[in-house]
Amino acid sequence: MNKITQLFNIKYPIIQGGMIWSSGYKLASAVSNAGGLGLIGAGSMYPEVLREHIQKCKRATDKPFGVNIPMLYPNIEEIMNIVVDEGVKIVFTSAGNPKTWTSFLKSKGITVVHVVSSSIFALKAQEAGVDAIVAEGFEAGGHNGRDETTTLTLIPMVKEKIQIPIIAAGGIATGRGMLAVMILGADGVQVGSRFAASLESSSHHNFKQKILDLKEGDTQLTLKELAPVRLVKNKFYEDVQDLYRKCPSKEDLAQLLGRARAKKGMFEGDLEEGELEIGQIAGLIHEILPAEKIIHQMITDFEAACQEKTKFEF
Repeated sequence: MNKITQLFNIKYPIIQGGMIWSSGYKLASAVSNAGGLGLIGAGSMYPEVLREHIQKCKRATDKPFGVNIPMLYPNIEEIMNIVVDEGVKIVFTSAGNPKTWTSFLKSKGITVVHVVSSSIFALKAQEAGVDAIVAEGFEAGGHNGRDETTTLTLIPMVKEKIQIPIIAAGGIATGRGMLAVMILGADGVQVGSRFAASLESSSHHNFKQKILDLKEGDTQLTLKELAPVRLVKNKFYEDVQDLYRKCPSKEDLAQLLGRARAKKGMFEGDLEEGELEIGQIAGLIHEILPAEKIIHQMITDFEAACQEKTKFEF
């Protein structure tokens, strides 16, 4: 056991990212049943939809699972009360100040993890009393940090500053990637993009297939004026770039983005007009697999890489 498996009472230090439009109860329960920690992504769910997914997840697994909650959610108080009412024991928070809800959640016996993109915010999360942090590098899909710090540099910088367990995220889809960040100081990994292309992911099949087709350079971080987000370079992305050439205001960008653009792309399968959020690691994803097999492959790859360490001796 290590710090992360002990903290969550799981077999492997692999956490499935709570991605919008991909992380319903089917994926969360499948990951938990396979020995990792599954997360339901509350960011794309109305409160009662979240409640339904939590209840279904409890029926689908007897293993630990959690809920990822972006704190900019408009119904945040209702969401937090649902998590407490339904007896959820693990909550990952993001996109907000960890001081706002950490003490409330911990007073209810909930293990709290906060997602950060810098060592400064990692320190703030530790001071707020969280049990662990996710340090997410620039490679990650979806909403990202403004500093564009890569996972390779972020993990050792955060490790130097804090004492609580660190979960690395951003650009991790293989066991070798998992070993690399753990050598750098992480205690476990959070994997998003690889599970977005899983059999149990709730995202549209068109989006899953698009992930398999992506190559190096096919994603880009953009829309920093609103909230930095890594997108697939499709028609919507090109429309954003065309607008940038006209020196748009923040309001112009928000108008182009509109409402439900991510739902249109990732959940409804519109690959041209939709917002398609995925990480740079998509270039290494070549199959849509069950979550259980993804975890098995990662652990097998991790163990094989550990055995090869002698080839690095001088």
